[in-house]
Amino acid sequence: MTTMEPAPVAVRSPSVRVHADLRSQVANYWALTKPEVNFLILITTFAGFWLALPSKAGSLPTLRLASTLVGTFLVAAGTATLNQYIERRFDAQMRRTARRPLAAATMQPSSALRFGVLLSLVGVIYLALTVNALASLLAALTLITYLFVYTPLKRRTPLCTLAGAIPGAIPPLIGWAGASGRLGLEAWVLYGVVFLWQFPHFMAIAWMYREDYARAGYLVLPFGAERERFVAWQTLPPALALVPLTLIPSLLGQAAVIDLAGGLALSSAFLYYAARLALRPSNAVARQLLFASILYVPLLFALMVTDKR
Repeated sequence: MTTMEPAPVAVRSPSVRVHADLRSQVANYWALTKPEVNFLILITTFAGFWLALPSKAGSLPTLRLASTLVGTFLVAAGTATLNQYIERRFDAQMRRTARRPLAAATMQPSSALRFGVLLSLVGVIYLALTVNALASLLAALTLITYLFVYTPLKRRTPLCTLAGAIPGAIPPLIGWAGASGRLGLEAWVLYGVVFLWQFPHFMAIAWMYREDYARAGYLVLPFGAERERFVAWQTLPPALALVPLTLIPSLLGQAAVIDLAGGLALSSAFLYYAARLALRPSNAVARQLLFASILYVPLLFALMVTDKR
């Protein structure tokens, strides 16, 4: 008879386990900050800073720009973390968010709470000390309205999108304030662009994951026959309003004809996809609008930055 020897069992050394656990925890903390969202936030903050600089500025205030971006990132990351802490039980009921660290119970809620509070406080204080009081105040306002107005309204009324769009459009104002210490008409044009953009963007997400939201008790869309009408009103008029709004920087003399033509082309394309969702909503059309919305803001703001006079 042949003696069968058991196969050797791979045993990880304590140091390997420690490193694996450390990497897992770092990944969890990083995921809490929602880096993909913060990337877009930093783009709009940078654009606001850059466009606020005088046309004949001698040199770029690199240190102040870096401080503005770092402070904004810290507050945005803290806000995202605290939002997930508040909504952790509801995120666990949604396929879209079930893998988030708190929803999946891969980290302690108390750790996330401390992390979110620390990031938020450090970000607000850092902006006040290294940039100016206005930028710090705007960042604090963003955090407060997002967490204590928008977040609870998501479970009470479909108008939560309006409440969320108000703080969601503040990053370019933070950038503008960081560069100039004040807010002019041009800054509010940038605010208006991001404010209006959020409605089609979120309606695409809300439609794609409407069953998920309903399962978790989020009232982001009305029920019954009103749903499609609501999506249409939340999608088409804001996208339509973006077309003339994006032309204002050129009309004010801030950008050249290239920006005028480019802004018109981008806004018209975005309007096309928004109109498709408004007229015939489907998951496929919503996915196309979501993709178009993700491209729209970075391309538009990059055009404004590169074409600045």
